[in-house]
Amino acid sequence: MNDKKEWLSRAECSALRGLAILGIMLHNYCHWLAVAVKENEYTFNIGKSRRLWYVLTHPDAYLPVHLVSYFGHYGVPVFLFLSGFGLVMKYERGRGELPFGPFVRRQYTKLFRMMIVGLTAFLVVDAITPGSFTYHAENIIAQLLMVINLLDRPDRIIWPGPYWFFGLMMQLYIVWRLLIFRRHWALMATLVACCWLLQASCGPLDEELNRLRYNFVGGVLPFCAGVALARLSPPDAFSRITRCHWLAIAVLSSALTLALCFNFQTWLWAPLAVIMTSVAAIKMMSATVLRPLIWTGAISAAMFVTHPILRKIFIPISRRGDIYDGLLLYVVTAVVVAWLFNKMVFESKK
Repeated sequence: MNDKKEWLSRAECSALRGLAILGIMLHNYCHWLAVAVKENEYTFNIGKSRRLWYVLTHPDAYLPVHLVSYFGHYGVPVFLFLSGFGLVMKYERGRGELPFGPFVRRQYTKLFRMMIVGLTAFLVVDAITPGSFTYHAENIIAQLLMVINLLDRPDRIIWPGPYWFFGLMMQLYIVWRLLIFRRHWALMATLVACCWLLQASCGPLDEELNRLRYNFVGGVLPFCAGVALARLSPPDAFSRITRCHWLAIAVLSSALTLALCFNFQTWLWAPLAVIMTSVAAIKMMSATVLRPLIWTGAISAAMFVTHPILRKIFIPISRRGDIYDGLLLYVVTAVVVAWLFNKMVFESKK
């Protein structure tokens, strides 16, 4: 691809992945802490948003913990956005065919190789540390087949919790190939509208909403936003947007993100504001600031599969009261382990 003619360059996509995985990694640690404001991810509890507003207007020493606990999970929609964007760039612009069976098998194999080593290591760590999870054979098999999201009460049976993402991605790959790949934009718009209506018709705390958002229905909006952006050619004026413009966009979209968090119906659309904030933040950064994010993006897959292992080890330190000490040890170790994992597992397969 010619990066100069695209909305996002390869480096910017990598930096976005780096930003997203940092948000996810920090969220998955901080939201386990009793002191932290909890997120609205699968269901919507207005009380959580009100507590967020309270800590914003009465900041304390744990404000960074509150922010990543509440907002960090939005790294998932950023990843979904990049996945949709990437699928178009890789597959839709050529003239070759894309048979359904080989495509799905290839995507499953890619995700399985990513998941299995991390899952095996996590099972060992979970078994030898306090608070071991109770596993059932049918759930383990469902996780390996990446269909566990479809089972009843997925939030109670998926462990480690972040691994719900593998089932979500398999569903979105299938939906993309069957309903979106080289099809008219109206079909994609209809899909987004139907998925939104399914969620909007639920109560904010309904179990039905929880299940929908654990599956592709909850991820279609950011995923299709990536597809739509990749299909559009940037206007000529796009290249003339300065860093000051991107800064203004980042500030405004951040404010919009916060505003959308105080109503159930607007909350359903918050991922779009988060994506705009993330893109604008990356666009306004200098090359020096982008470099570490690009590097982090390169190991983001390894960091995703390994960070739950380190969380289980270091979370007791923060729970004893040394919140930032445990968090620092977790972050440093998670980065190093992800780098080693990427070297030994992912790069060895290339």
